[in-house]
Amino acid sequence: MRDAIFVAARASQTKMAKIAIDIRNIGKNRTGDEVVFFNLVKNLAVIDKENEYVLLTDRNPVADADLRESIELLQLPNNFKVVPVCEGGANKFSWNAWILPKYLKENLVDILQVQYITPFFIPKKIKAVTIIHDVSFKVFPKLIGKVDLFFLNFLIPLSLKRADKIVGVSQFTISEIKKFYQIPDEKLEWIHNAVADGFAENILAEQLEMVRQKYNLPQKFILYIGTLQPRKNLPALIEAFIKIPTEKRKDLKLVLAGGRGHNFDTRIDEFIKNYGLRDEVFLPGFIDEADKAAIFKLAHVFCFPSLYEGFGIPILEAMTLGVPTLASDIPPHLEITEDSVLLFDMTNADDFSQKLTRIVSDDALRADLTQKELQQSAKFAWRQTAEKMLEIYKGMKKMI
Repeated sequence: MRDAIFVAARASQTKMAKIAIDIRNIGKNRTGDEVVFFNLVKNLAVIDKENEYVLLTDRNPVADADLRESIELLQLPNNFKVVPVCEGGANKFSWNAWILPKYLKENLVDILQVQYITPFFIPKKIKAVTIIHDVSFKVFPKLIGKVDLFFLNFLIPLSLKRADKIVGVSQFTISEIKKFYQIPDEKLEWIHNAVADGFAENILAEQLEMVRQKYNLPQKFILYIGTLQPRKNLPALIEAFIKIPTEKRKDLKLVLAGGRGHNFDTRIDEFIKNYGLRDEVFLPGFIDEADKAAIFKLAHVFCFPSLYEGFGIPILEAMTLGVPTLASDIPPHLEITEDSVLLFDMTNADDFSQKLTRIVSDDALRADLTQKELQQSAKFAWRQTAEKMLEIYKGMKKMI
């Protein structure tokens, strides 16, 4: 009898969990959040052969070529299944208020993984975990659209209350969540983002030239890559660029790479026009993921002047390729880079322009930064991030 109880208890402990992950952002040409979920799923697929995964999307991969291509790149094993909950896309409100809750009531799972917003009215027995990239809307509300700000201020507190686990992408993000929402420590975890496997490998000279022509890039340039939202502080970068002395700016251009998507900072166009920089500042648009490493390699230096971040994946991508980097001295950048990149005081325009001048003109500094960046970036890997996320799932499974 005692042996039977022991076997039953052991079976209970090793029982697989059914884990649903919202992958709607995969294949949508988004930036940070797509990178996070794509690489997290890809690495979970390698390390976890025990649990069952249901990858929930709002499009049919048969009809959506971008989604289909992304799913093929994930190389999913048999315990991972993609489920189109609806087709043709869904807005955030209808997805969280109706479409996803309805699916989960009819198809119970043990754990649900989302980002930011947890769906309304999902069964209480489902353990929810949400990834929070940043809470910039609390720090810089004036840089967020009024409608977006209303929904974030209304929905995030409800989501954090419903979530059984809240995962920040940095220790800084967790500290911000605690500060603004007074969440108990036992609900909080943190992971670090990383760079895609093979990101820095096999970049051929022919590929570099092909990418240069594809995006009409200049021969020598300062690179920024990411969203073009107001909190990215790109007008300040334009001003720092024009303050570089003429003799040190000869043949040097500025490339601001990113799509003119949601919440585009219109001051970028205004500054380019007002300063007469149409031939000096290039906006190549969204960069395909397959071309991103090549663009970094083509850059003379990389600059990431953001006012606020939760992590800052582009900095880590630049570091992984040894591209000399200048970044704002905000806490998450310090957490990621330690002393491996050049930092400027984002409250001091003169410090920004002086540091930008120095990094573009000092060969010895750039060489030193390259070595430090390569060493520091080696500390980050999606495999170890996925392993930590899997441990979080295992802890949640014990709560079921």
